[in-house]
Amino acid sequence: MTKRKLAFPALAAAILLFALPSFAQAAGTITLDWGNVILKSRTTASMEVCVEPPMRRGKPIHDQLFQALNQLGADYVRLSPWHPYPRIAVAELEPPHEGRTSWDFSLIDPVVADFMQATSGHSVDMNMSTIPSWMFKSDKPATYPVDPDEITWNYEQGKELRDPSMKEVADYWSRVASWYTKGGFKDEYGQWHASDHHYKFDYWEVLNEVEYEHSMSPELYTKIYDAVVPELHEVAPEMKFVGMGLGPSGPLNQPKWFEYFLDPKNHKPGIPLDAISYHFYAVPGADETPEIMQHTFYDQAEDFVNVVRYIEAIRKRLSPQTATHVNEVGTILPNGRSEEFMQPIPNVYWNLSGGMYAYLYVRLTQLGIDVVDESELIDYPGQYPGTTLVDWKSGKPNARYWVLKLVRDNFGPGDKLVQSRFVSSEPGDESSQREYILAQGFVTRDGKHKILLINKRNRNFDVTIPNGSGAQVEYVDQTTGFEPPNKATLQSDHLALSGFGVAVVTLAN
Repeated sequence: MTKRKLAFPALAAAILLFALPSFAQAAGTITLDWGNVILKSRTTASMEVCVEPPMRRGKPIHDQLFQALNQLGADYVRLSPWHPYPRIAVAELEPPHEGRTSWDFSLIDPVVADFMQATSGHSVDMNMSTIPSWMFKSDKPATYPVDPDEITWNYEQGKELRDPSMKEVADYWSRVASWYTKGGFKDEYGQWHASDHHYKFDYWEVLNEVEYEHSMSPELYTKIYDAVVPELHEVAPEMKFVGMGLGPSGPLNQPKWFEYFLDPKNHKPGIPLDAISYHFYAVPGADETPEIMQHTFYDQAEDFVNVVRYIEAIRKRLSPQTATHVNEVGTILPNGRSEEFMQPIPNVYWNLSGGMYAYLYVRLTQLGIDVVDESELIDYPGQYPGTTLVDWKSGKPNARYWVLKLVRDNFGPGDKLVQSRFVSSEPGDESSQREYILAQGFVTRDGKHKILLINKRNRNFDVTIPNGSGAQVEYVDQTTGFEPPNKATLQSDHLALSGFGVAVVTLAN
C-alpha cells in the first residue's frame, strides 16, 4: 500500500469531529423478488494483512492479532511485507560481494510462519513485494534503520534497474519463493541455504503499488512481471499470479495500465495473466465533520464502483479469463498517518468505515469481482490508524473487523443475488430516499434466504421486511462496539436498523 500519499493537515477542534447531530427515525420497505436471480456470486470477502511490527513475536498484541486472523476463517487473505520496515520485508539487504551474501530471513520467517498457521486450511495470496533497493541505480545507496520496528519512508531509491535484463530481480524472487516452498535455495555463489519450509501459496502477487514504488511505467512493470513469473512458476508450478497491485489513485487516473498490462500482445508468449489487483481508500477532506464524511465515503465508494465497471470492460475485452482482486479496501482519517490525530478514535468511525466495506462488497459482487479484501489487520499511530481492524493497544477487533466477519460468515461464491430494493416511506424523491439503505437479497449455497442491509446514514430506520416475522438477525452497530455481532429474532415484519448499522436477516421460511 502507498497510503502515505494521502496526508492531511490537522483538524481544528478535533475533539468535536464525531459529534453527530441526531435524526428522527425514518422508515421504508424492502422489496425482494426471490425468483428473479440477477447473477451468481463469485466474490470472496477477505482481509489484507500488511506486515507491521505488532505482528512480531513477543509484542504485546501478537497473539490477539493472529487469533483474529484465524477466527475470520477467510480464503485469499493477502500477506504484504512492505518497504517501511526493510528488515521484515527484504531478505537480502546488501548486494552480494566477494563471495559473501546478506541473505537473512530471521525476522521475516516468524511472521510468515504465524500467518500460515493462522490461515491453515485456507487459500492465501503472498505479496512480499519490496525489491532490494541496491538493485536500482541511485545517487546514493538506500539506508535502513537498525531497529526493525522503526518506520522509514526512504528505503526505496531509484527508478532504473542496474540489471536491464531483469535477471537479478527474477533470481531474487525465485530464491525467496524457493525458501518458502522448496526448503531452501542456492545463493549467487552456489551456497545452499536451508529453510525446511514447504508452504503452499495459492497466489503470488508480483510487486505492489508499482506506479508509486520506484515510479514504474506500465512497460517497465510488465517486463519485470514477465521476467519474474516464469522463474516462480518453475519453483511452484501450481501457483497462480496477480499483476499490477495498483494504488488507490492508479485505477482512477491511469487507465493506460489496464490497456497495456491486460493486452497479451505486450507479454512474452505463455505468460499467464491469472489475476489483476488494485486498491481503494475513501479519504475525507481535512475540514469535514462526520455528517459530511458519511456522504464523502459513500460518494467516493460509488465513484469507485463506476471506475471498476470501466476497468471490467477493458478486462473483458482484452483478457476475459483474468480474475480481479480488489485487495485493499478501507477508509483513511484526516491527518493520514500523522500521529497528531484525535485519540481515541470514536466507535462511530469504525461503524461508518465497516459499513462502507459491506457496501462495496455488495456492489463489487454485482460486478463479478473475485476477491474484496478489507484493509488491514493492524495499523497504529505513525502509520494509518484509521485503517486498522483491531485496536493497536488491546488487540481487540473493532466494528470494521466484525462487519467483515459478518459478511464472510454469511455470503460467498455460489450465492445467488436476487432483485432487491429499499423504498423509503418518507415523502420526497423516492429514488434518492432509498439510497439511504442498501438491501441485497441472497439465496445462499445451502438454500437459505438472506438479506444484507447497510445503513449509510447515522439515523435509525424502521425497515419493513415482508414475511420477516421469525427471521434471525445478526447485526453490527454502534451498540455492539468492539464486541461480536448481536443476534435477535424478529417478532414482526419490522426491523429497527440503527445508524451505520449492518445486519444480516435470515428468513424463517
